[in-house]
This record gives sequence, C-alpha cells and structure tokens, in this order.
Amino acid sequence: MPRAIPNGTGQFMLKSREADVKTVLVANPAWWDKSEGDVTEIVYTPIKQDGTRAAALLSGEVDLVLDPPPQDIPRLRQNSAVKIADGTETRIIFLGFDQWRDETPYASVKGKNPFKDKRVRQALYQAIDIEAIRRATMRGLAVPTGSMIAPQVNGYFEEFAKRLPHDEAAARKLLADAGYPQGFEFTLDCPNNRYINDEEICQAITAMWAKIGLRVKLNAMPRATYFQKIQKFDTSAYLLGWATATFDGLYTLQSLIHSVSPTGGADGNFNLGKYGNPKADELIDKVKTEIDDKRRNEYMREAQRIHADDIGHVPLHQQAIPWAMGSNVSVFHRAGNRLDMRWARVE
Repeated sequence: MPRAIPNGTGQFMLKSREADVKTVLVANPAWWDKSEGDVTEIVYTPIKQDGTRAAALLSGEVDLVLDPPPQDIPRLRQNSAVKIADGTETRIIFLGFDQWRDETPYASVKGKNPFKDKRVRQALYQAIDIEAIRRATMRGLAVPTGSMIAPQVNGYFEEFAKRLPHDEAAARKLLADAGYPQGFEFTLDCPNNRYINDEEICQAITAMWAKIGLRVKLNAMPRATYFQKIQKFDTSAYLLGWATATFDGLYTLQSLIHSVSPTGGADGNFNLGKYGNPKADELIDKVKTEIDDKRRNEYMREAQRIHADDIGHVPLHQQAIPWAMGSNVSVFHRAGNRLDMRWARVE
C-alpha cells in the first residue's frame, strides 16, 4: 500500500478553512528550502462577481487576482497601484463536431449527418472571423491559431498554426457543393463558466455562421451539466478547451485525435465527436513507444497534418490569462496557469 502523505508537509500548512468563504495557509517552519519566496501566509478568498473582484484588488483588500475580468484589463493596466502579468496557457479553445453517427441528433438534416462531410466542416471553419473574436470578444486575450497544440509544447509545429482564411463566399460555396445551398439548423453546445468568455465566443460564432445560411441554436450551460452531457457523446457540435498538462504533444494527440477506444482508456477519451483516421491512429500509437526524439516528433507532425487536412476539429485560439496584482507583488506566470506560491514575493 502506498503511504499517505500527511497534509502540511509542503512549504505551506493548512491553518483554517471555511468552505466558499476563506482558506488560510501558513508557512511550514520545517520546510527544507529557505531560498525561495518570502510569503508567510496565504488567504484564499472566493469572489464570484467580476466587478467585486476587481474592486477588491484596487482597494487593496486582496493582493492578487488570477482571473480578472477581460473588460477591466485596460483600466487595471492604467492604475499605478496594479501590475499585470501576461501569460498564454497551453490551452487551445476549439470546436468539435459529431462525425460518427449516420444521422446527428441535433440538426434539421434527416437521414444523414452533414458534419461527416469535410466540406461542411471547412465551411464552418472559414465562416469564423477569428480576428473579430480576438479583438471584440476576447479584448486581445487570445492568440488565434490553426493548431491543436500550443507553442510551449513539444510536438508543436508552426506550419499548423496558420489558419484557413476567413471567407464567407467560399464557406457558402462549400455548403452548396455539399448539398446545403440553403444551409440547415443545428445546436451548438457550449459551457458558460469554464473558459474565458466561453458563452460570448459561442454567441459570436453562431452569428457568423448565420451569415452563411446556418441557423444555429446556442445551448449554453454551466460546466457541471455541460461536461456530463458531452462526455456521453450527446452532442452534434460543441466548444471545448484543452491544455497539454504534460507539455508533450502525445497528451493532446492521444486524447483528442486518436480514435475512441472501445475498451476505454486514454485513446480518444476527449474525442467527443469521434473523429477518426486509421493513419493518424497508427502514427499516434508509434509516438507512444518511439524513443528517438527526431522520429517521434516526425510521427507527431504527420499525425497533425492528417488531422488538419481532414479538418478533424476547428481550432480557434490559444487562451491568454493575465493575472492582476498589487504593484508590490511578484509571481511567475507559467504556461500551465498554476500559481506556485513558493516563488511569490511581497515587497
């Protein structure tokens, strides 16, 4: 049996906790490394309202806010009492589509599944004005990309980051060529409290799709309900974000691009539209066991090329999350978007 590690053996120990009110940690006097940060006490205070969080930072009630409201960032940058640590996550925000059913459940098309047609997926892709989303919806807190893997990750290749051009005329022609000159109706499932401006992103995209004749119902819901739904493959189209926690591309390729394993496990465990290509599967399986870095990376490159050619998913952007803090606070903003208080300093 593995030995349980007692709470409080790290740099900080739990002093008190009131659920949804306050959690207090204090420095562990027995911690071995004395050369790191100088924080002696940490008070975690949940503040649900965006405006209240920003006000608490400006008043000095809190020292650090990990999720400042995007609309408040320009104002916070202009305040000399506040500084912003900018950082992009490894998280890619993307769209997925049902590609396995012969008839998808949440669309007006009967007897067939329009999302199985690459021309339809490409039309959906090219109808999206990603720069408008970056500028207006995200207020600059996004890096548009055509890649499913972020630049900080081993297995990222710049060639896949270039997006297909926004082209409404081309998108309408693709739909007509696929047999839908008048468009069709379907539902887009979307979380409303998981990613930065997730519901707003979906609202913007449905409006853009309307311009090419698609009539899209937005089904936005809290993440607890959302993930229960989509992880049962109960969706025709959905928005998802994926961060490469291991900083190696296999984590993304195996979960999102590999075919769903009939026996469970990591293969395709978040491939919720059940995209599949046997050639991509073969390459991803080779990545799992290849020990030569050059060959391994080439397998990842080729798997991504197949997926991009198939338009297996529609990548949108790499999520950027600024942290806002008092001007006397210093922290390291890492691509994993996890605050490590060991290195925090307060002057």
